[in-house]
Amino acid sequence: MKADSLGGSAPVTVLAGPTAVGKGTVSAAIRASYPEIYLSVSATTRAPRPGEIDGVHYHFVSDEQFTRMIEEGEFLEWAQVHGKHRYGTPRSSVTAAARDGRPVLLEIDLAGARQIRKTMPEARFVFLAPPSWDVLVDRLVGRGTETAEERERRLVTAREELAAESEFDVTIVNDSVARATRELADVMGVTRPAQ
Repeated sequence: MKADSLGGSAPVTVLAGPTAVGKGTVSAAIRASYPEIYLSVSATTRAPRPGEIDGVHYHFVSDEQFTRMIEEGEFLEWAQVHGKHRYGTPRSSVTAAARDGRPVLLEIDLAGARQIRKTMPEARFVFLAPPSWDVLVDRLVGRGTETAEERERRLVTAREELAAESEFDVTIVNDSVARATRELADVMGVTRPAQ
């Protein structure tokens, strides 16, 4: 699928990186500071974390709903992440934003980024990296939303995700959310935050 087959000419930017690197935090800052950027809201089968709102942070769906969405071709990409929950990017909302000429940001995992690379090679691919491995571990442990077993599974996955950095067009180090957000907006060609 080419970007123009989405119904518009607005560029699509894919943001990916290891677990706990701050993709959601940077995406939330983009949403707050750059309302002209359309931030795709993924569907997931996992339960909401404290403070997450359905339809804002994710579309929280059952396994049965997710399977139906796959069968009906409703996703641009989808994957099972950390061997447990499924995540996917709904096609319809991305298509509508592209048709309206809005810059589109997809915040997705590595497997999803690889699927988008195959179907939409003209998209921009941005890797969000931690300042160091120790910082990444501290962020994962510090958020306190996973069990010890889940953290270990995510850290194994994170090592694999970090090794994929060379597959991306641009790397942004998330040592400051404000700076990482500005850099991402610059990469997307949106350089003036809303006032």
